[in-house]
Amino acid sequence: MKEILINYMKKYSDLSEAELDKIASDVVIAPFNKGTVLLQQGEIPEQCFFILKGCIRKFAVNESGKESTVDFYTEEQSVTIFNKHGSDQSSKYSLECLEDCVLVVGDLSEEQVVYDTNPGLETMILKMVEGDMAEIHDHFAAFISSTPEERYQSILENRPELLQRVPQHQLASYLGITPESLSRIKKRLGSSQI
Repeated sequence: MKEILINYMKKYSDLSEAELDKIASDVVIAPFNKGTVLLQQGEIPEQCFFILKGCIRKFAVNESGKESTVDFYTEEQSVTIFNKHGSDQSSKYSLECLEDCVLVVGDLSEEQVVYDTNPGLETMILKMVEGDMAEIHDHFAAFISSTPEERYQSILENRPELLQRVPQHQLASYLGITPESLSRIKKRLGSSQI
């Protein structure tokens, strides 16, 4: 698993193999069972995660109890709720393992200590976050300007693995439609997946 992390870090850093190996050796890698809630809506986030194996769902439940899936994260994606600078630091979202997962687990309160211990890591993390933010921005812009059918088509083209890994009702919630509407879209497109 450490090799996955090192190869990912190489994309964002010119650190030596020895420096990357030291960083990878210093991090906590932990397994989590399917169904584990990593963060409950309303809690203050204390950890960040990087997925080596598995799938995590980010979701929220409104006052009337309706659950809405916001995103799915899979291998080589980071999962962090950033809100430590806001007046209300509690999370608006929950994070749940949809599969058995192997995750790099970071302690947000130790962030500066980790940067001080591993020179070059802060710059690398900044590049990773910038890449994530650009991807999130592009995804959001495409999402709000598209129809549910176009959103589903985008998943077929860009993240087809989700169709096998995510329950249909959660995928429908993510697309902003009902499970019945998702079934109709799949029939129209002639897709028998999920």
